[in-house]
Amino acid sequence: MNRQSKGISLKKINVTDRFLKREMELARTEVIPYQWEALNDNVEGAEPSFCMRNFKLAAKLGKKRRALGQESLPVWTTEEFNLVPEKGKPMEDRFYGFVFQDTDFSKWIEAVGYSLAAHPDPELEKLADHAIDIVCAAQYEDGYLDTFYIINDPSKRLTNLRDHHELYCFGHLTEGAVAYYEGTGKDKLLKAAMRFADYVEAHFGEEPEKCKGYPGHEIAEMALGRLYELTGEDRYLKLAAFFVNERGKKPYYFDKEHGIVRDPGEDNDDYYHQAHLPVREQKEAVGHAVRAVYLYTGMAIIAKYTNDESLKSACERLWDSMTNEKMYVTGGIGGTPEGEAFSYPFHLPNDRMYNESCAAIGLAFFARRMLEMSPKNKYADAMERAIYNTVLGGMALDGKSFFYVNPMEAYPEGIRHDAQLKHVVLPRQKWFGCACCPPNINRILNSVAQYAYSENEDTLFMHLYCGADIDTEFAGKKVKIQVTSAYPWEENVRIAFEMKEVVAFTYAIRLPGWCPGTEVLVNGEKACGEEKDGYLYISRKWENEDRIECTFPMQATYYQADTRVRDDIGKAVLMRGPIVYCVEEADNGKELSLLQVNASYEPQIIDEKWNLAGAEDVVRLRGRGRRILPQEGKLYQPFCGYRYEETDITFIPYYTWCNRGVGEMKVFLPVAGV
Repeated sequence: MNRQSKGISLKKINVTDRFLKREMELARTEVIPYQWEALNDNVEGAEPSFCMRNFKLAAKLGKKRRALGQESLPVWTTEEFNLVPEKGKPMEDRFYGFVFQDTDFSKWIEAVGYSLAAHPDPELEKLADHAIDIVCAAQYEDGYLDTFYIINDPSKRLTNLRDHHELYCFGHLTEGAVAYYEGTGKDKLLKAAMRFADYVEAHFGEEPEKCKGYPGHEIAEMALGRLYELTGEDRYLKLAAFFVNERGKKPYYFDKEHGIVRDPGEDNDDYYHQAHLPVREQKEAVGHAVRAVYLYTGMAIIAKYTNDESLKSACERLWDSMTNEKMYVTGGIGGTPEGEAFSYPFHLPNDRMYNESCAAIGLAFFARRMLEMSPKNKYADAMERAIYNTVLGGMALDGKSFFYVNPMEAYPEGIRHDAQLKHVVLPRQKWFGCACCPPNINRILNSVAQYAYSENEDTLFMHLYCGADIDTEFAGKKVKIQVTSAYPWEENVRIAFEMKEVVAFTYAIRLPGWCPGTEVLVNGEKACGEEKDGYLYISRKWENEDRIECTFPMQATYYQADTRVRDDIGKAVLMRGPIVYCVEEADNGKELSLLQVNASYEPQIIDEKWNLAGAEDVVRLRGRGRRILPQEGKLYQPFCGYRYEETDITFIPYYTWCNRGVGEMKVFLPVAGV
C-alpha cells in the first residue's frame, strides 16, 4: 500500500468545523483586511511596516536606474539590518524597515490565496491584484526582486547571504505566488516568482562557475519544493536539494563570505544557521528555531520526491530530538531568547523561554510534510498540539493583536522590571516592525484544511478531526465525504459517505497518542483494518450512506514532565484532549505562585458553553488545590512550615489567556504534597 500522500486542494474542502471555522472566518474577515492596512502603515498605534511603500519606491528607482544608469542615483548603505526613520519622518528615497520587510506582503498574499480558494471574494481579489501590480512593477528585467537592494545598492545583490535574507524573501514570494495561483488561477505573481527562481538558479548550483552559497534564513528550500509540485519542473527540486546539500559542507560558505579564517581542523560552530555540519550528519535540533524547522520542512519535501533515505533518516532524527527533548507541552519550540533558539536538551524554562509563534507554525509545516512522506501519529499529535495551543494563542480572540513570543508563565511585574524578560510583551500587540508572526498565523489558519487531510490514489488520510465536506474521487469515481465534529470540545466524530456507485478505497484515521481508548465503528460495528504507526487503515468497498463513528474519550488529565526538565519537577499541567490548560489571574487572583494543585482530584467541567470575546462553547475546568498563606517577616528566617487554605482552581484553555486584560498566568502548577 502506498502511504505517501499530498494535500487536498482547498477548493475541494469546505470546512464546517465550528471551532476551526471560527478561526478561519476571523482570519478571512478581520485579519486579512487588518493586515492590508498594516502593510500600508494605516493602523493607528502600530509599528509601521513600510512594506508597500518600499515596493512603490523600488519600482520608481529601478525604472530611473535602468533609464539613466546606476551612478545617476544615490547609493545607500546595505549594512543596516533595520532602518527606522529619524524622528519618525522618512526620507522620500530611502528603504525603511527590516531587510526582509518584503515578506509582509508575501505572507499576506499567501493567506489571501488560501482564502480565495475556499471563499471567492471579487473585492478581495481585486485588491490583491492591485497589490500584485505594485510588487511586480519593482522586479528587475533579470528577475531579481528584493526592495532592500533595489533601493539601496543593486550592485551588492547576493553578497551577504548569511545576514540579508534575499533568499528568504524569494522563498516567501514563491510560497505566496503558488498559493495565489492555486486559489485564483491567475499567474502574474507566479511568473514573477518563476523569473526570480530563474535568476537564483543562474547564480547557484553545482557547476564550477556557480556560487556555492545557501540561505542564511531558510525557506527557499521548501518554497522551491512547492514550485516543483506545481510545475513538475525538476530544476526547482534540484536547486532546493543543492541548497540543502551545501549547508554545513567544508569549506564553509559563510566563512568565505565574511572573511572568517579557521585553524586547520577547527570545527564550525555555526549552530545558529544549522550550518555546523552537513544536514545528513546533524542529530540534534539546534540554532534559530524558525530557521531550523523551515530547513527541516524543505529536507522532508526533497526526501519524499527523491526517495533519499539518508535525508529521510536525518529528518526523523531531528524530529525526535525536537519533540522528545525540546518541545513545550503546548507544541511550542525555542527554549531561549538568545538567538531565538533551541536550548540544550530538556531545558524548557517557563518564563524565560522564547516560544515564537512562527516556530510553532514551522513545526506544523514540518509535521505536515513528514505525514505526507510517512504517516505516523507522532507527527500529527505534535502538529495538533502546536496549532490548537500555541498558534491559536498567538492571536487575540478578536484577531486584532498578536503575540510574538508565547510564555508558559507570566508575572507582569517581573516582565516590567526584569531585563531578562524584555522579549515577553504583554498584552498582544497590534503589529510588529518585525512582523513575521501575524501574517504567518494568518496563512496557516486559512490553509488548515490541508494539514487536516491528505490523499493519494487510493487513500484519504484524516490527520486532524476537522469537520468538513470533502469532494474527491478514486479510480475516477466521485465520492463526497462529510465529517461532522465538535472537536476539540466533544469526543465524537462522524464520517458519512455519499456516492452513486460502490467505490473501493482506504480511509486512514489517526489514533491520537493522548487517547488510548479510541473507538472506531463502521456502520455500527467495530472497524476492521490494519493499524500501523498510529493510523487505522479501513480498506473496503464503500457504499452510499456508509458511515464511520469515532469516539475519542476526553478525560481531563494531569501530566508531569520528564524529570530531566528541571523547571517542571514537582509540577503538573492539565490537559483535556489536545487542549492545554492554564490558570489566569482573572479567575484565581494574584500571586499564582502560591497555588498548589491536588493532582489526585479529578477536574470537573465548570461549563461547556463559556463565551469569551466571541469564542463560544469553550470548556472551562475546575480543579482543587491549596494556596500558601502569606507569611511576612524577615527576608529569611528559620523554617517553620507553611499555612494553607483549601481552594478551587479555575483552568482555562491556554490559547484563550490574556483576552481579559493583562494579568498573571501559569501552565505548570506545583503539586500539593510533592
